[in-house]
Amino acid sequence: MTQTDTPKARFSRVMLKISGEALMGDQGYGLHPPTVERIAQEVKAVHDMGVEICMVIGGGNIFRGLQGSAQGMERTTADYMGMLATVMNALAMQSALERIGVFCRVITAIRMDEVAEPYIRRRAVRHLEKKRVCIFAAGTGNPYFTTDTAATLRANEMACEAIFKGTKVDGVYDKDPVRHPDARRYDRISYDDVLAQHLGVMDASAIALARDNNLPIIVFSLDEPGGFRGVLAGEGTYTTVHG
Repeated sequence: MTQTDTPKARFSRVMLKISGEALMGDQGYGLHPPTVERIAQEVKAVHDMGVEICMVIGGGNIFRGLQGSAQGMERTTADYMGMLATVMNALAMQSALERIGVFCRVITAIRMDEVAEPYIRRRAVRHLEKKRVCIFAAGTGNPYFTTDTAATLRANEMACEAIFKGTKVDGVYDKDPVRHPDARRYDRISYDDVLAQHLGVMDASAIALARDNNLPIIVFSLDEPGGFRGVLAGEGTYTTVHG
């Protein structure tokens, strides 16, 4: 397939979930603008296929609520700080996408009208129908819920056909492939097996919510150039978590 060919996407509306750490490149902290731009190009390639895209980005490159709580900070306060970190990442991604011609909206679960839209489901759906990328920030707006759960919740509310979980590895393994060269990758695995084996694809609440609504989770490598576009076309290496 040449660069000019446009493969047919398997889904028309998807949720892309990435961690905040994915935006920091080789740095140990914060945002790495070339990495943000590279991921934006990956999103644009899928957008150019006609796919409607939602995004949720974690905040662990700036602040992680669980780590703050572990160091003695009150958990609810720490979680709200983590939510604000996700807004910063969402604004950075919005800027990168709009620089390359992709219209985008940042939509927050906590009102901050000067920088982003509040979450109104019907308005968000309309943005998607107009082919705008919607980046959902500030989690669910509640402490004790992760951005994995927020991504699964928003994916269901937006009637997404799948969640794409971009990671540093090309799927789900039975053990850490970085530390264990003999780790085995699954092509397909059930929600229940992910939960029973504690495979860490997403947190248990997110997996259970996806299972209850029969929403497939596709785990792929975000570090592979063209990986997001390829997986949408059914190419490349990935794992599908299914019912």
